[in-house]
Amino acid sequence: MPIYEYRCEDCGRVSSFLIRRIQDPLLPRCKRCQSEKMTRLISRVARVRSEESRLESLADPSKLGGLDENDPAAMARWMKRMGKELGEDMDGDIDAMVEEAMEEEGKVPQGEATDTGDDDL
Repeated sequence: MPIYEYRCEDCGRVSSFLIRRIQDPLLPRCKRCQSEKMTRLISRVARVRSEESRLESLADPSKLGGLDENDPAAMARWMKRMGKELGEDMDGDIDAMVEEAMEEEGKVPQGEATDTGDDDL
């Protein structure tokens, strides 16, 4: 059963639709604004992996080669990637930890926002 993704031309939101039978016509409607002006997207291929496989991938030393443990932003990107692999949404928590670590090092004035460079926008 395929999942098709469509982008709303009015509000820009991407919506996913599960198609049970290819023969059934799909009339997609935006889940946010209810618009029928939808454009079909080419979706990424999803790979079903076991938890063991995901953990092995995270433990692969070759993926840690470019990681600078002294750079809070690099650590934040790695932690976000690890959280996504494990199905955890930790973006806000990680950003707060990075900001605190950078303040401790004196790299960012207190109260100034940090950018870890991993926004989903």
